[in-house]
Amino acid sequence: QVRVVESGGGLVQAGGSLRLSCAASGRNRYDVGWFRQAPGKEREFVAGISWSGGSTYEADSVKGRFTASRDKLENTVYLQMNSLGPEDTAVYYCAAGALRSYTGTYFREEAQYTYWGQGTQDTVSS
Repeated sequence: QVRVVESGGGLVQAGGSLRLSCAASGRNRYDVGWFRQAPGKEREFVAGISWSGGSTYEADSVKGRFTASRDKLENTVYLQMNSLGPEDTAVYYCAAGALRSYTGTYFREEAQYTYWGQGTQDTVSS
């Protein structure tokens, strides 16, 4: 059984940085999408990375600030978040799956991801 676990969330001041980690036990070849859900809002795509690390995609709202990467040896995927603002406050989810294609359409589509983590709360204070 595949288990996805996120870590690294917390409280940070505006302008600061956080790095989230995601590990999918029982699987070592998986595409990853990072999603977030702010209070009172629908869950939205943030960034994604292919299993090889060769393809990445970011939502326009985080482009230039957030970067997805992966360490194959550690079998861990990261989301580096810089220049954080209060609007980035949300529960962040890591999702793993096998994308049909490495285009923005498929990175953003929740149905492409089979396994989801429990989420980690990130709070950015102003």
